[in-house]
Amino acid sequence: MSAALDAAVLKFGRIDVVVNNAGYGLVGGLEELSDLESRNNFDVNVFGMLNVIRNVLPQMRKQSSGHLFNIASVGGFTGSFPGFGIYCATKFAVHGLSESLATEVEPFGIKVTIVSPGYFRTNFLDSSLATPSAPIDAYEAVRASQSMHQEQINGNQPNDPEKAADVFIEAVKLEQAPLHLFLGHDAYDMVNQKIKNVEREMELLKYLATSTAFND
Repeated sequence: MSAALDAAVLKFGRIDVVVNNAGYGLVGGLEELSDLESRNNFDVNVFGMLNVIRNVLPQMRKQSSGHLFNIASVGGFTGSFPGFGIYCATKFAVHGLSESLATEVEPFGIKVTIVSPGYFRTNFLDSSLATPSAPIDAYEAVRASQSMHQEQINGNQPNDPEKAADVFIEAVKLEQAPLHLFLGHDAYDMVNQKIKNVEREMELLKYLATSTAFND
């Protein structure tokens, strides 16, 4: 990792933009997935990203500039996908660490954007999608979700990855970098639905949830 960064700095003199896009999908019920299978997904999707961040920040701090694009998923904002609990957990982690990171590196002139795509037509859902080594027959909803993603959604994703790259380029040019960048109409619909659901639940339970102060 450090050797690649050193080579880039030697050739270009600086590192302006980093896109953290390493990751893979894991589909399986939480009961089905082993500790190893779950940790492996975190190792790549979360700790792999952290490794890049730790290595590139010294250069960005030195030059007092830089823009980190951390690729999460709409599944890192809403976890309503049967069988994708661990994968969603890794992407929720990307959201959390990136929000904190943005506050930590802002004094150095470094920007952070969390990219949360919907369904893009890549090879993400191909046969490389990891599955549990010990599936449990009772989880019919999980098997149905896996089948739908691999047989119906795969190859029919509505979003174009080349257009996503164009959005990245335009986002870099913005004077005020977005912290959250949701990509695709499908992502927007899912995010808006969760926000509405959360707002509704908060309002319904406000009288109870706000009754916890010592002086209440």
